[in-house]
Amino acid sequence: MRTSLYPAVDELERRARALVRAAPGLLRLGQVGESRAGRPLWLLSAGHGDRHILSVAGAHANEPVGGASALRLAALFARRPGLLEPLGCTWHFLLCLDPDGAHLAHGWQPEEPEPSLTGCHRYFYRPAFARQPESLPMAPGKPLPESAALVRLLDELRPVAQFTLHGIEFGGAFVMMTREVPGAADAFRETAARLRVPVDRHPVDGPDWRLDPPGVLVLPDGHGEGERDPSGFVAESTWFHPRRHGTLTTLIETPAWAVPSVSDARPVTDPDREIARLGEVLLGRSRELAAVLGTRLDAAVPEDLAPLRDAARELLDVAPSIVASWAAEAPGRFHGHFATRGISARRIPLRVAAMASRALARTDPRAAEILDDLVREWSRELEKTYDLRWVPVAVQTGLHVRAMLTTARLVCGGS
Repeated sequence: MRTSLYPAVDELERRARALVRAAPGLLRLGQVGESRAGRPLWLLSAGHGDRHILSVAGAHANEPVGGASALRLAALFARRPGLLEPLGCTWHFLLCLDPDGAHLAHGWQPEEPEPSLTGCHRYFYRPAFARQPESLPMAPGKPLPESAALVRLLDELRPVAQFTLHGIEFGGAFVMMTREVPGAADAFRETAARLRVPVDRHPVDGPDWRLDPPGVLVLPDGHGEGERDPSGFVAESTWFHPRRHGTLTTLIETPAWAVPSVSDARPVTDPDREIARLGEVLLGRSRELAAVLGTRLDAAVPEDLAPLRDAARELLDVAPSIVASWAAEAPGRFHGHFATRGISARRIPLRVAAMASRALARTDPRAAEILDDLVREWSRELEKTYDLRWVPVAVQTGLHVRAMLTTARLVCGGS
């Protein structure tokens, strides 16, 4: 029997309640809000310290590893409550910030015994930027209910640290920190090395952040007003909101499929030509998608599939601006820099094809079939070009857990 490697969104509550029953004096579960569709937002809490730490999982629908990591660390506290005592804190886990998106992406669940990149992308969903609850609209926009619930929680807890648990489909590990913590960057790199997870030398995320290579991005002093997303959108963020309380926010990214070349420090002889070549990969595949789709994404689709259509259309529309942003960067000098951007150049059209195929499956099955063929073709090309290696879920969650514990000890002064 094939079994999912990550807990589905509905399993998170059930597993959390089982942990609470096993450690009733230490763990407790409560609801802290509702999603747009009325699904509960669950907060699992461990310990009774005066200070608070918050871990946020499931911010993006295609990243179910965060929930698995949250449950793993909570289970560790249940078995070894002494781990919390030196920190003097209560540790909270928001088990899934976007349960609606997670339901729509439920098929994005690699299965045993051999996860399939093609199979996962047949169920892929990542919301359009405005529907991602870690983002906050620029004033006077109204935040999503999930975003508002997280902001309320941050203002209530005033945590010393907030960890946001992310997982990329393929690439390398990296972290983003809203301030520098002495020792944290080296500790993260050492953890990744022990777990044999490649570290991304120069992530495409956080284009306005300061790079501490390899694999660490730090928010420059005074930055945060109108953070720019790599897709070209501007918003405030729940990463920045708790800085008013002195909170350190650390985003931890772990890959499902590792790409060793993102760590490659060898110099590139002609970086301008290389970035132009990668830009043409993205633009060429975008043109191929546009030829298949025509005006099909402008036609009516079933209401439950509209988020897929909107997300696919947005990604297709912003592809030229992404290529322009790469061209405007200071020229990269290492193979790892271009491996990361080459992955992005392939990941964006793959996501568009996957989501557009699902959106059109009921109303235009012929177009959906053509898009499915592209998903299969591009997935195979990715596997061949970048020598993808599946990262066991125990390693993915291990990176999250160890990075959280190490950083928390540095922030809180625990041993």
